[in-house]
Amino acid sequence: MYSFPQIQLPPGAIDAAKKLEKAPDVFYCLKLLEATGISTVPGSGFGQKEGVFHLRTTILPVEEEMPSIMASFKKFNDEFMAQYE
Repeated sequence: MYSFPQIQLPPGAIDAAKKLEKAPDVFYCLKLLEATGISTVPGSGFGQKEGVFHLRTTILPVEEEMPSIMASFKKFNDEFMAQYE
């Protein structure tokens, strides 16, 4: 199953991405992968509108593992948003 959520990135994350010459959604996806091992695809690879950010993920784990994986994703997202507010 695919999921293609929109993400609201704080200005600090957008600025940090620009300093590294990366698209903001690429920056987010790389940080997510580094922190959790969760692999996603930046929405910029799919032609999203300017200033709007998405990511695509394929949900493959067995149902029993979903709560811990989603908890890892949420923890990362909360910490990322706080860091780059």
